[in-house]
Amino acid sequence: MIYFKGNNHLIIRSMIESDINQFVDAFAKQQWDKPYELYRSYYNQQSNKERIIIVAEVQNKLAGYVTLLDQADTGPFAEKDIPEIVDFNVLINFQKRGIGSKLMDVIEALAKEKSNFVSLAVGINRSYGTAQRMYVKRGYIPDGTGAWYNGVSLEPYALCANDDDLLLYFLKNLTINVNV
Repeated sequence: MIYFKGNNHLIIRSMIESDINQFVDAFAKQQWDKPYELYRSYYNQQSNKERIIIVAEVQNKLAGYVTLLDQADTGPFAEKDIPEIVDFNVLINFQKRGIGSKLMDVIEALAKEKSNFVSLAVGINRSYGTAQRMYVKRGYIPDGTGAWYNGVSLEPYALCANDDDLLLYFLKNLTINVNV
């Protein structure tokens, strides 16, 4: 399914099976660990209507993707019928062109079909700084439960590692318009 077709050759569409190997190769070239099994799992989950995966394509080249779950599996919004945005990536060569914002526009519209709210988690370390800023500018608010590590809310002064599993959870009210 095509969700968006822009004048700048940007297409936002559903994931297709041939995207699997293309994403694995593209992320390997930029030295990001995104294994084949991850994308095969995403594709299978999309086929089973367990997850929505939307892909950005520019001039027939994959540029990025984002996925949406009907509800969070872990964290403060688990089992609360609030969709969760999970695994949002734009390839380095396609960053700073508005592609990530368009992916977010589309995935938020899809989330709004299910709920007035959408949630997400973002890493705390500096490699997530751009994403943290983008989410706040788009109207995402920290939920107030503090840092989570490996799916568990951390008690004050708890030990953890500043890795990809150290997260803050955010919530956005989709009925409020926010200028990006």
